[in-house]
This record gives sequence, C-alpha cells and structure tokens, in this order.
Amino acid sequence: MDHIVLVGASAAGLTAADTLRLEGFTGTLTMVGEELHPPYDRPPLSKHVLSGKLEPHMTTLRQDPDLQRLRMNLKLGRRAIHLDPAARTLTLDDGDRLDYDGLIIATGLRPRHLPFGRDLAGVHVLRTLDEALSLRAQLLSGPRVVVIGAGFLGTEIAATTRGLGLDVTLVGIEPTPLASQLGTQIGDLVAEMHQEHGVHLRMSRSVTGLRGTAGRVSAVELDDGSSLPADLVVVAIGSIPAIDWLAKSGLPLGDGVLCDSTCQVAPGIYAAGDVANWPHPLTGARTRLEQRLNATQQAIIAARNLLAGPMGATQYAPVPFGWTDQFNTKIQFHGWRPEDARVAYVDGDPQTGKFVALYYKGDRVVGALGWNSARTLHAYHDRIAAPTAA
Repeated sequence: MDHIVLVGASAAGLTAADTLRLEGFTGTLTMVGEELHPPYDRPPLSKHVLSGKLEPHMTTLRQDPDLQRLRMNLKLGRRAIHLDPAARTLTLDDGDRLDYDGLIIATGLRPRHLPFGRDLAGVHVLRTLDEALSLRAQLLSGPRVVVIGAGFLGTEIAATTRGLGLDVTLVGIEPTPLASQLGTQIGDLVAEMHQEHGVHLRMSRSVTGLRGTAGRVSAVELDDGSSLPADLVVVAIGSIPAIDWLAKSGLPLGDGVLCDSTCQVAPGIYAAGDVANWPHPLTGARTRLEQRLNATQQAIIAARNLLAGPMGATQYAPVPFGWTDQFNTKIQFHGWRPEDARVAYVDGDPQTGKFVALYYKGDRVVGALGWNSARTLHAYHDRIAAPTAA
C-alpha cells in the first residue's frame, strides 16, 4: 500500500494512524476531519470542559510535535461527501478527490435532534468541542436548565450543570436514569444520587414541544400536560452513526457501517469506533459500541488487519467496558446487560456508596458494575462470560 486514508479525525482515527506507523507502514497517510480541531478526547466535554475545570486545548490527544511524527496529511475542516470503492477514490466537500489503497472509516456519531424547537436560541446538543464551549458560555448566566434524555450523556450533563449551582431538571422516557444501560435496579440508585444533589427528575415522561419567547426557549412541554420553565435546554436523546456520506457508495449500511468480524467492510476498507457495526464472535450478534475504550481497541485491530489483509486478519472480540463520572461517583461497567439479567451485590453495599454488582444470565456472570470500586471491580473481570456462545 502506498496511500491510506483515515476518515474521521477522532480517537479511533488517531489510534489507527498510530498503529499503522507502529506496524511499519511508511507510505502516505491522510486524515480527513470535519472539525477544524485536531483529534481530541470527547468524554471530558460533558464533565470537565462544561464545568470549566479543563481548558479546551487540554482535550487534544496529540500535541503538534507528536502529530508531525506521524507524517500525516491533515485535512481538517473538510467533510467526506462520497466514496467510490471500485475506483478507490474519496471525494471531499471542497471538490478534492483522494485516491487510496486502504481506507479506515472512523466518522463516529451525530446527535439526534427533537423534531421541533431547533430554531430556538438556547436549545443545544453536545457532541463537539465547539458545542461544549457554546453551552459553557451560556451556563455562566445562571439559567434554568432542562436536560432531555437520561442516558450517560444526559445524566452527566445534569450532574455537571447542577454542580455549577444551577436549577436543573432531567427528563427521561424510562422509569429511571440509565435504565437502558444499567437496568432499573442500578437506575434507582442513580436517581437517588441525582435527587440528593438537587436535580429534579421527571421520569417516564416524553417531551411534546418546546415553547419560545422572542425566539428563545422558555419552556419544555411534557406528555402529561405539564410545562417546565427553561432558559436553556440540552437535548441528549442519543446519536446516530455518521454514515450519510456513504449512502451512494454501495457499502453495507444499517445501524452504522456493517463490517465482518475482522472490521472489514469491503476489500481495502475497514471501520472502527462508534460507527462500526460487526458480528461479535462471542455473542454471534451484531454489535455497535459507543464506548471510548472500544474506539481505541477496535482501531488497533482495524489498522492491523488492513495491513495484514484478509488472510492474516484477526477477529475483534472485546469484553465491552464503559464508565461515567457523576458528582463524586464513578460508575464502571464490564460486559453485557441482557434485558432479563439478574443483579446481585457481591462486594460492599449501596448504602455506603461503594459496591460491586454482578449481572447474571442464568448462572453465568455476563456483566460487572463498580460504584466507586475500580480496584475491587477489576478482580471480577475474568468471571465475565458472553450471554450466548457464538
């Protein structure tokens, strides 16, 4: 290979570049990124950047000298608009056309929006550094905040804004925060934590409208007929894979870019990170992980397999791992959470604010959660099995 193109100036894209060079690739390396910023870390945006504890430049994953050592052609502020796998060409929004021998797709996600209210000032989503900085600037005026969506991002934003002393209401369609991710048993504990810190919860409620005054949001309307006063609204109702630019490429698409178990999408094309959807060898089910560690691990495999070719490729079979920091609590989770999983506390006690819980599918441990128990949690990692065998 003479030229490899990385689409996505992301953690996955940068890790792929590191891996390609470490594995001995000496050809031309080009990275295309939609934002003007060099690759940065996203998890701090909803926490330390939003709170002002972390300056924007501190999220950068590589300083200029380190980027230069990768000998990459950086095309920042450029968006990929079309891919022709047969001709092996990538077209950018400025008309530039890149020929490639190998391609890694790491374009990540785009935030979902409500079907109304996008034209109102004070309505935000949070995915990029610029969005975090814009939101941070408006928080300084002390607004009443409503966060719509009680997943990881929504609960983190609610915790951060409440930590700034603001009036915060968290709205979610499920009975507890993080119910989809961790189940309602742990979700009840998350709810208690938020309420103890002064967050108002409106769970099992959906948003039916946003009301504005003079072009700015003033209230959030719920399906029970109630209305929440709001000077600032953050919409955190999930994300969708950024694959619109691939619509006419002929590549297999669905919930992300559909890869095989080695992360290959088509000859010479691999995918990694939030956008990649692959059949997990341990479960036999298609999987797409929106987790920071996965972005790094999958990018390493994708880059190695691109260089090795199909005959030398290895399957990607991680045990999922994610975490969230809220108020003074760190929650970490290894493995899987089937809908019918049974939860058992095995170390510590929820009443003390420090414990480990195991998730069981039948008699198999399929997941492990640590609540302020990182060191203890590690001891249970080797007990985790996949919910089903491939």
